[in-house]
Amino acid sequence: MIAERDLTDLVGKLRDGAGTNLLSVVLYGSAARGDFHAGHSDLNVLAVMQKLERNDLSDVHAAAAWWVKKGHPSPLFLTVHELNHAADVFAIELLDIQAAHRVLHGEDLIAPLKVPLHLHRLQVERELRNNTLRLRQHYLRHPADSRRTLELMTSSISTFAALFRHALMVLGEEAPPDKRAAVDRLAPALGFDPAPFHTILAVREGQTRERDVDVQATFNAYLAGISEVTEEVDRRLATPPTNR
Repeated sequence: MIAERDLTDLVGKLRDGAGTNLLSVVLYGSAARGDFHAGHSDLNVLAVMQKLERNDLSDVHAAAAWWVKKGHPSPLFLTVHELNHAADVFAIELLDIQAAHRVLHGEDLIAPLKVPLHLHRLQVERELRNNTLRLRQHYLRHPADSRRTLELMTSSISTFAALFRHALMVLGEEAPPDKRAAVDRLAPALGFDPAPFHTILAVREGQTRERDVDVQATFNAYLAGISEVTEEVDRRLATPPTNR
């Protein structure tokens, strides 16, 4: 259940601290999509300011510190100028926020943003590769520890499900916002097994008990699926080199 009172209080504290410098406060992520799960999901908030100099940051410090103390991730702070010029480097993030966001204060500065899709394609390829490498690195720290391995999968599944959705977008396929639907749509297109992803989503959402999961076998299939998606997207989106 979303902590609506916390959101209301946060907006009040941000307004008290920033005054007219605060242009917009936006809730995004799972809480805005409707698939928030207490204990695993975060309340993600973006605050857009007219300016963010040192004194302006000090003005919102108390609100941000209170929010973190309540157990939520620190709000993101951007100036309106930064927001309007960030789409070239945050294409994935801004498309996700555009797809599911809720304005808590001020005007909707997200909906009008123009995201360059050719840069979105490059970011999808890069993030798939980077997150695959990180997954291997984290597993190597405790390869025989099933508890840590399960935690690694439950903590990374949202990232990979989101990247699968964006992979569908760059491949020209329908990209459903639901995590399971995105996995199931991409799996036959790229030829990987969706079962381990369903297992981890079920554990994450409390539908499957951790002790009922064959962790190492699941991780084997999970890693294989992610690697297959990464390689296949890279292959399909590869641009032939030009001779100059």
